[in-house]
Amino acid sequence: MSNNLILGLSMLAGGLLTFATRAVFLLGGERLSLGPRFRALLAYVPPAVLAALIAPDVFVRDGALALGLDNPRLWAALVAVGVALWTRSVLATIGLGLLALWCLQLI
Repeated sequence: MSNNLILGLSMLAGGLLTFATRAVFLLGGERLSLGPRFRALLAYVPPAVLAALIAPDVFVRDGALALGLDNPRLWAALVAVGVALWTRSVLATIGLGLLALWCLQLI
C-alpha cells in the first residue's frame, strides 16, 4: 500500500473513532449516567491531551531527549508554566511563553 493510502485510512479511522466516542455521549443523553468519580476524571483529559501534544516539541530535539540548559523551548515552557500559575490567564501564558521563546532563540 502507498503511504498516501495509509495516511488517508488512518485519518478516516481516527475521525470515525472520534465521532463514535462523542456520539455515545450525545445519543445516550440522560440514559447514560456518569458517576461523580468519572466526571471528576474527565476534567483531567484536556490538560493531559495538551501535554501529550506539547511535550515532544519541548523535550525532544533531533530525535534525542534534550533536557540541557541549551534547550530554549524547555526554558520557554518553564516561563509559560510560571505565568500560568501566577496569572491564571491563557492569553498571558501564550503571549509571554512565545515572547520568552523568541528572546531565548535570539540569544
